[in-house]
Amino acid sequence: MLTMKHAYYFLIFCSLFATAGSYAQTVKLGNYELEAVSASVSKETLTNKEVVKVIKDSSVQKVDEPTFAKLKNINFSNCIIEVKVLSRLLKTAPDFARGFIGIAFHVNESNTKYESIYLRPTNARADDQVRRNHTIQYYAYPDYKFDRLRKESPERYESYADMELNQWITMRSEVKDNQVKLFLNNNEQPSLIVTDLKHGAGISGSIGLWVDIGTEGYFTDLKITSK
Repeated sequence: MLTMKHAYYFLIFCSLFATAGSYAQTVKLGNYELEAVSASVSKETLTNKEVVKVIKDSSVQKVDEPTFAKLKNINFSNCIIEVKVLSRLLKTAPDFARGFIGIAFHVNESNTKYESIYLRPTNARADDQVRRNHTIQYYAYPDYKFDRLRKESPERYESYADMELNQWITMRSEVKDNQVKLFLNNNEQPSLIVTDLKHGAGISGSIGLWVDIGTEGYFTDLKITSK
């Protein structure tokens, strides 16, 4: 027989279960099922498009961390990743926020190892040429974040391309062996070429829709093709 006391604890249990479920959010974008990793993820409509909105968990203070919507039950090595991205600055964004948005690839099961290419849209229109040169960034987690790569190999893993906040940008990343090429907005020539992926050739894993601090990120038209 369910007493009032038992009913009370049952309600508490249900409340905790619901909270845990909302934390481990799962949404769909097209045919792909996405799981939140140190981020909030929601499905919305923007400019008449079905989109996924991703915001980094504010409790994660470090940069270049696994803060993304991760594709579930996906494992790719060589592939082409196509997606449209749009970023805005949150009202709470710090001064150094740049609208950071991009993709992670070769994400392992524990989210402790992956590689990434992301954009800094505000840098593209900066008056400072050095900032412009830092519009696109490659990094490899956990050992090769942007600051180490910039210090040890200046300009090698970054480049410039014109772009803006609050505008759709088409990213096409071609991953093959230990190389990745990034093409923007259907341009025939790549905006960034990395020929020495830090985790090497033959690595496989999932894909993440990635954002960093201060960004309200939107993703749509996701398509992945195995090579």
